[in-house]
Amino acid sequence: MIKTFTLTILLAFVCSVGFTQTKEAIDSLQHQLATAKDDTSRINAQIALCLLYRLGNTDSSMIYGQQALESAEKIKYVRGQINVLGFMSIVTGQRGNLPKSMEQGFRSLQLAQQFHLETLNGAALDGIGEDYITLKDYTKAISYLRKYILIEEKGMNDEGLAYAYYDMGVAFEGLNQLDSAKFYEKKAIETFGKYHREEPLVYQTIGDIKIKSGNPGEALNYYQKSLQIALKNNESRALAYAYNKIAALYKTANQSDSAIYYAQKGFEESKLINQKKTILEAATLLADLYEPKDTKTSLQYLKIANAYKDSIFGTGNIEAVQTLVAHEEQRQKEIEAARVAYQNQLKQYALIAGLAILLLIAFFLYRNNRKEKEAKKLLQNKNEVIEQTLNHLKSTQAQLIQSEKMASLGELTAGIAHEIQNPLNFVNNFSEVNSEMIDELKNELATGNLQLANEIADDIKSNEQKIIHHGKRADAIVKSMLQHSRESSGKKEPTDINALCDEYLRLSYHGLRSKDNGFNAEIKTDFDPSIGKINIVPQDIGRVLLNLFNNAFYAVNKRQEAQGKEHEPSVSVTTNKSGNSVLITVRDNGGGIPESIKEKIFQPFFTTKPTGSGTGLGLSLSYDIVKAHGGEIKVESKEGEGSKFIIQLPVV
Repeated sequence: MIKTFTLTILLAFVCSVGFTQTKEAIDSLQHQLATAKDDTSRINAQIALCLLYRLGNTDSSMIYGQQALESAEKIKYVRGQINVLGFMSIVTGQRGNLPKSMEQGFRSLQLAQQFHLETLNGAALDGIGEDYITLKDYTKAISYLRKYILIEEKGMNDEGLAYAYYDMGVAFEGLNQLDSAKFYEKKAIETFGKYHREEPLVYQTIGDIKIKSGNPGEALNYYQKSLQIALKNNESRALAYAYNKIAALYKTANQSDSAIYYAQKGFEESKLINQKKTILEAATLLADLYEPKDTKTSLQYLKIANAYKDSIFGTGNIEAVQTLVAHEEQRQKEIEAARVAYQNQLKQYALIAGLAILLLIAFFLYRNNRKEKEAKKLLQNKNEVIEQTLNHLKSTQAQLIQSEKMASLGELTAGIAHEIQNPLNFVNNFSEVNSEMIDELKNELATGNLQLANEIADDIKSNEQKIIHHGKRADAIVKSMLQHSRESSGKKEPTDINALCDEYLRLSYHGLRSKDNGFNAEIKTDFDPSIGKINIVPQDIGRVLLNLFNNAFYAVNKRQEAQGKEHEPSVSVTTNKSGNSVLITVRDNGGGIPESIKEKIFQPFFTTKPTGSGTGLGLSLSYDIVKAHGGEIKVESKEGEGSKFIIQLPVV
């Protein structure tokens, strides 16, 4: 893993400098080479230098590549061997040694296949593809380059992918499939642009496409653009190609002086980097250009061209290439045959295993069939027992739920009894006062004191209004009790949530005080008046609120019993509107809920109260009711400090 990471970092560094042979880039890599602490780091630095030098100094590229290869073979560093053989294949092909280039490329592929490292095949596939382009076997070139593209598209190497697109465009241009060629060269430009590089060779290929499309003027522009980029980047390989392309274009336009100038520049640049292919191109151009002017010079260049042509495409080289290709094809056939044989063997094994499994299944089916009747009978008996148990459980659950509702009703009734006492006291008191005042009114009327009689009549009328007010208050309390006690209709209606909270808070408090006269607690309310009415089932939400209030008062009461007067019980209720929701928050300063049981409190039948004090259904029913309203109920608690329940209900 470390070896792969180190090599990836070095190759990324080479990409970052755009392959320009700057002194800084070379010095940096040579410093890494000199200070490498292990063989693997030294080999990776040599591979990076091989890659860096390949565009301008192929001699140095081959030296570093050979050093890296020998060291990698010595320590059996397979990844290094695969990478450097692929890069050397590219450089060797550029230098015109096609047999050696293909040998290196095929060897890289073989190692990758042997060690299942096919993702490292990119450089070798590119080198072999370029060799086939040189041999003008564009169909085979495309087959290798397609594999190259598939590898790079799955990886993270934009530089490799860009060159794959470029070479594919060159191959399609060679086949005169110009639309495909333009497509791939455009993708090459886009991909090179991802890491801010302009590749001069791409613009040369676009120039070739323009010539075949009948646009020599545009072609010249692209060749000159390629030349400018190559000069700026100091890339001798691209310079040599660019000079030759421009010379060939001027030759076609019968501008022999310009053609000779650029052809000589191409020849000189090619010799500097010992690039046989461009030396052959330049020498051939110069031989043709000098023929009408200087036969002797033309003959000299012709001899050079023939020598390099024989060096690249000589019979021996072509035969060597054919032999290598034949061996590789035979190897691939043997691998494919072995793969097919292996698959056939696996199929045979699978068939035998399948038959064995079928026999085993048949045996088990036979055995199971014998026991099936007994099992069915036994299962039927068990099902009857389970059904009876389930019916009993359902009955018990229904009783517990009814018990919970009745307990809730009992607590509510106790609170209502206390609440209704106040308005009834007012009704009784004012009725007695009015009875006495009526007698006074009669006396005053008898004596003819009309002014005092009118004043008494006004007081009687005022008292009657108070009697009506408190009578209606008592009536509302009774209706609330009836609503809570009856089964919910499930029908939503506009309800003042603030009034509902206030009413059930007081009922819950007085219900607890009816059981324990010594209990007192501070009650705080903060209701948001902007909420208005929301659509809810008031009986159901009332039960939820009553349950939460009862639990809160129970919690603060228990804490006061444990701590005495030093603890001041407090329960607060707040409402507020948040977006399309209404939030009801019930907070107490009781003992809090332990973290270990917080997730269980909404489960049916879970309770922390002593046996007989609760069924464990209150919060479970509350949870279901709030969910049925499309809302949510959450709890926040800290043991020893208190709890906070938050009900969120939708406004509509």
